[in-house]
Amino acid sequence: MKIRSTTDQDFDVFNDTLHAAFGRFPENPAGGGGIWSALEMERGLLAMSADGRPIGTAADYAFELTLPGETTVPAAGLTAVGVLPSYRRQGVLSAMMRHQLTELRARGELLSVLLASEAPIYGRFGYGPATYTRRLTVQRHQAAFAQPRGTADGPAPGSIEVLRRAECGEILEEVYDRYRRAQPGALSRPHRWWASGAGQPPISFAPRYIAVHRDAGGAADGYASYLLAESGTLTVDEIITTADAVFTELARFVLEHDLGTRVVFKQFPPEHPLRWQLADFRAGQVSDDTDWLWVRLVDVPRALTARGWFTDGELVLDVDDPFLGERGRYLLTVRNTHAGCVPTDREPDLSLDVRDLGSVYLGGTAPSTLVRAGHIRAHRPGAAALADALFRTERAPHCLHWF
Repeated sequence: MKIRSTTDQDFDVFNDTLHAAFGRFPENPAGGGGIWSALEMERGLLAMSADGRPIGTAADYAFELTLPGETTVPAAGLTAVGVLPSYRRQGVLSAMMRHQLTELRARGELLSVLLASEAPIYGRFGYGPATYTRRLTVQRHQAAFAQPRGTADGPAPGSIEVLRRAECGEILEEVYDRYRRAQPGALSRPHRWWASGAGQPPISFAPRYIAVHRDAGGAADGYASYLLAESGTLTVDEIITTADAVFTELARFVLEHDLGTRVVFKQFPPEHPLRWQLADFRAGQVSDDTDWLWVRLVDVPRALTARGWFTDGELVLDVDDPFLGERGRYLLTVRNTHAGCVPTDREPDLSLDVRDLGSVYLGGTAPSTLVRAGHIRAHRPGAAALADALFRTERAPHCLHWF
């Protein structure tokens, strides 16, 4: 077997091989819209059999990931991973993953991220679930707010305008970019995604109504993408804003929409306060509570020093990376929101797999949870509590970009 990098000339064979791996047929030609029109073929891989036949694919997107402290770093978004059914369980996937991680290191990239179609697959390659999302359903007759407009902090100053998706592409792109730079766990949406409709609504060109919120000066500072079905279900693809008051106004808008019988928020942040704002807490029914973004640290010291920190302290981490056959012990020292991370021979406070470090990295999973689960080993009393304090974030990580 041989693994080689791809070029633009390989798109058709790459696309065909990928779809064959999943028993499907391509729906869109190159550049014809859809998720695969955003593929960066210079970042793709083809696994070839001994007789030169393509048998597996893998690729990654060049994203930026927002870390705690509102810093951004390059992140390789693993995608398009598939192996032909007749070549599975023969080491093809492992070989491609090892090849890709080696390439990422050669490019100087700190970490890789993915959305896992099947949870058991990617832990063995060093990825751990790092952000979570859920679906929130509210029956319209139960959608009254505890505080009417004009009370408490009052509504966000401004107005809401309803546009069609085709009318406001630049607004969507600009508002999302401001949001993702302030939201830990959020990924960038490069311009080519918006331009080619590569993704799920509202990135795609599928018909959607967009409720655009404008501030008192007329500048767009938030939006909600939604569609009302004949059944009466109004589905909200996403609400994007950096201001809680604007989110509340957009949520009120969709919850008060005429003809709707219920509102479904597809990508709802687990710690969002909307349920507490409703007069009936039980009106918001949670479902599909699941993992979303998985994180894999490629360069542990650089990744740990890249994010912001909110508590001072020292922690010795013994990090095992069985997939790459590596083990490192690091002294993490945090002072005034910044960290240093250097190799050390001091006794460890915590021993953990690199996948568990990926899970706690963005602050969405408490280290003590993984200690209690038997994933992380604490070597002294108080080590887990200190790790919780160090890795916590001021704002819970959330990612709603689909790739």
